[in-house]
Amino acid sequence: MRLYVGADLHANNIFMAVIDKKGKRLEQKKLPNDLPVILEYLKPRRKEIVGIVVESTFNWYWLVDGLMGTGYPVHLANPSAIQQYSGLKHVDDKHDAFWLAQMLRLEILPEGYIYPKEERPIRDLLRKRRHLVKLRTSLLVSLQNIISRNCGLQCRANEMKRLKEDRVSPLLEGNADLALAGKTSKEIIDQLTRQIHRIERSIVQRVELKESYRYLLTLPGVGKILALTIMLETGPIARFAQVGDYASYCRKVPSRWTSNEKTKGKGNLKNGNKYLAWAFSEAAEFARRYDAQARAYYTRKMRQTNFMVAHSALAHKLSRAAYYLMKDQVSFMPEKLFS
Repeated sequence: MRLYVGADLHANNIFMAVIDKKGKRLEQKKLPNDLPVILEYLKPRRKEIVGIVVESTFNWYWLVDGLMGTGYPVHLANPSAIQQYSGLKHVDDKHDAFWLAQMLRLEILPEGYIYPKEERPIRDLLRKRRHLVKLRTSLLVSLQNIISRNCGLQCRANEMKRLKEDRVSPLLEGNADLALAGKTSKEIIDQLTRQIHRIERSIVQRVELKESYRYLLTLPGVGKILALTIMLETGPIARFAQVGDYASYCRKVPSRWTSNEKTKGKGNLKNGNKYLAWAFSEAAEFARRYDAQARAYYTRKMRQTNFMVAHSALAHKLSRAAYYLMKDQVSFMPEKLFS
């Protein structure tokens, strides 16, 4: 007998459903998030199970790794691509679990990529770096606003991030409250900067760009850390059939529904990889600052629209270029991107 298992995973429990090759519901069980308990439940059916579907939730690592490590064939479902009958009046964990199993049986399951277990920790460390960078940026913007409001001065972010010299406190020393606000912000900014540098040193020492990704360093705005981020978040470039698929995965294409030239709403704006979206947004900012051709393209777009659209257009261009650099193993050619 061929059995298909659907697993609806939650924060503290999992609902498992089993069907046969004809789609008949055979069994259902709610279990705690305890791998030995789950394996014990599956053990009597092990030889008959042809696939287990786990939805790509925030906490799937431990379950997928545990099942695959025991030899079970595991499929990771892409929740943003799963379609259900819109007329359903009642949906619960049982229904979701059985529907996952049914999609696998019918061979219509939209699958996500199971990233190699060995590379996930370093990828998560890079994601932590991004988190710290965003926190630091919010503090920098807040501190810039305080200085601008009270002193009428513009203080550059690079000046405020200096570790060996405090250029913030002298600007606010005339008022005790403002001085305390500035001192507090500066101390946290410095601590975040040290932790960011610490993570960067660790990553650079331990991880090298793979051969197929080395050409990312020729892309404007992309340095070693961003190149490693793109590499680890992208995975095998062959899983993207076309450049548009990759740009969409990077969240660099518009999401809009139209009919008869009228807007009928928007699609799922969060569909894709937010870390790649951030990486190419950062690359676009650096390219705009330091690459003449990228800056010229950005300026042309600025004249037509506004700075946000121009920035997004440049990031979109860079994501498309990155696809071809990784796929074709070639260096960046600005004449093909900005002509």
